[in-house]
Amino acid sequence: MAVRKINNKQLGELLLEQGIISQEQLGHALELQRGKDMLIGEILVELGYVKEDDIAQSLTAQYGFPYLSLGNYDVSPEITSIIPARVARQYLLVPIDKIGNNLTLAMSNPLNAQAIYDVELLSSCSVQAFVSTSSDIKRAIEKYYKNKE
Repeated sequence: MAVRKINNKQLGELLLEQGIISQEQLGHALELQRGKDMLIGEILVELGYVKEDDIAQSLTAQYGFPYLSLGNYDVSPEITSIIPARVARQYLLVPIDKIGNNLTLAMSNPLNAQAIYDVELLSSCSVQAFVSTSSDIKRAIEKYYKNKE
């Protein structure tokens, strides 16, 4: 597996640093997240504090994660079978392509080191993460994992 600099910064901290959200907004979102099975980015969007594109652009600008729009993408069942549906839903990610031992993922939060670690363990591949919006990924999960789990 490739050696990667692990980034411990959370998405909320990044948006706060960039002035996209305030400390109060982040605190409110974190409070609402307790006891819910939702990602912080989803809650911030639901509250109207950010747009999905703000999150994607922020991750792209700050960390250089490439952006991938999933709208016109077609992924083969062979690729989606690499990642179980429950993992795709849990971490809001979709496998896109596999070349050799490299697996390309579209993720709403590529800063989630645990998600990348889990996918690398499951797939025995090195992961390359692309940023995509939560709604694009949810549509892709619905499309590719419709009849699974």
